[in-house]
Amino acid sequence: MQDAPLAVIAAGGTGGHMFPAQSLAEALLARGWRVKLSTDARGARYSGGFPKEVEIERVGAATFARGGLAAKAAVPLRIGAGTAAAMARMLRDRPRIVVGFGGYPSIPALSAATALRLPRIIHEQNGVLGRVNRLFAPRVDAVACGTWPTALPEGVEGIHTGNPVRAAVAERAGASYIPPGDYPMSLLVIGGSQGARILSEVVPVALSDLPGALRRHIRVSHQARQEDLDRVSASYREAGIDADVRTFFADVPARMAEAQLVVSRAGASTIADLSVIGRPAILVPYAAAAADHQSANARMLVEAGAAEAMAEADFTPAALSARLASVFGDPGRASAMARAAAAAGTPDAAERLTGLVERLAQRQKEPQA
Repeated sequence: MQDAPLAVIAAGGTGGHMFPAQSLAEALLARGWRVKLSTDARGARYSGGFPKEVEIERVGAATFARGGLAAKAAVPLRIGAGTAAAMARMLRDRPRIVVGFGGYPSIPALSAATALRLPRIIHEQNGVLGRVNRLFAPRVDAVACGTWPTALPEGVEGIHTGNPVRAAVAERAGASYIPPGDYPMSLLVIGGSQGARILSEVVPVALSDLPGALRRHIRVSHQARQEDLDRVSASYREAGIDADVRTFFADVPARMAEAQLVVSRAGASTIADLSVIGRPAILVPYAAAAADHQSANARMLVEAGAAEAMAEADFTPAALSARLASVFGDPGRASAMARAAAAAGTPDAAERLTGLVERLAQRQKEPQA
C-alpha cells in the first residue's frame, strides 16, 4: 500500500467540514488511494466515522474567533508550528494532492502544500466561502463548490461538484417516502453538530399547540444541547408527545429516511443529506452564520419547492405550528416536497469530487512539454 498514491485531506472540527471530507476519504480508498486526515485535536473528536484505514494527523491550529488577547496573539505561532510539522511530514511521505475542506485546522496542510508546490484543491460546502477557503481560493489549483452558485472572489472560477455525503446517506438515496397520514409519523429535529437552542425553545411548544388528533400521531427525534436535555424532554412529556431527545444521534441518516418532516438548521451537510434522501424540511438558517451563508444554502431547496425557510426573527411557536400543520395535514403537498428535494440533490457528488482530484493529480504527475 505504500506505493499507492497519497491524498491528504485537511478539515476543521465540525460536521459541516468533516462529513464531506469523510465521503471523499471513502471514495478515494475505494479507488486504491492512501488517505491521511490533517486536523487538530478538536477535529479528531469528529473523526470517528472515518474508515479505519485513514491515518489521523493532528496539527497545531487555532482561531482568532475564540480566547482573549493572549490566545489570539499566539494564533500565528501555533499555525506556523503546525505548518512546519505538516511540511516535514509531506517531505517524508509526499502526497499526490492536498484537499482542504475549510476551518482553521486546514491551514497548516494547505500552507505546507503551497510552499512545496503540491497540487491542491479546496472544497467549499456553503454558498459563501468561509474565511479560510476565501484566503486560499486564489492560491489553489481548483475550487470545488458544494452549493451552486457559490459567491467567489473576483477572478476565481468554481467547479460545481455538489456536497459529498457519507456512505450511510448515499445508501438511502431516494428512499421511499411515506406521506403523513392517520398513523405514527416521525419528525426529526436537528441543529448541527452542537444542537440549536432556538429549536429546543420553539419546537416543543409549537407541537403542543397542534390539534390533538394530529399531535397524538407524531413521534419526535430531537437533538438538543446537554444543558437543554431535561427541559426539552419535560416539555414533550407534558404535551403527551413521544420524543427521543439526545445530544447526538449516530443514526441521523436512518432517522431522516424514516421522517415525514425535518426541522433543521441549514448547514450545507444537512441540505445535502435532505436532497440525497429526499425529505421535506422546514429550515431555520443560523442568523449569526458568517455572511449569512445558511440562508444561501437553504435557497436551493426553497426555490425547488422542497422546503420552507423561516428566519429566526419569525420562528415563533405559533408560526411554526401553522407550518407543521400545513405539511402534516397535506399528504399530497408533503409528497411533492419530498420528490422536489430528491430531484434537487447531487447524489454523485463524491464521484464528481473524486474525479476532479484524480484528474488534477494525474495532470500534475505528467511531464510538462
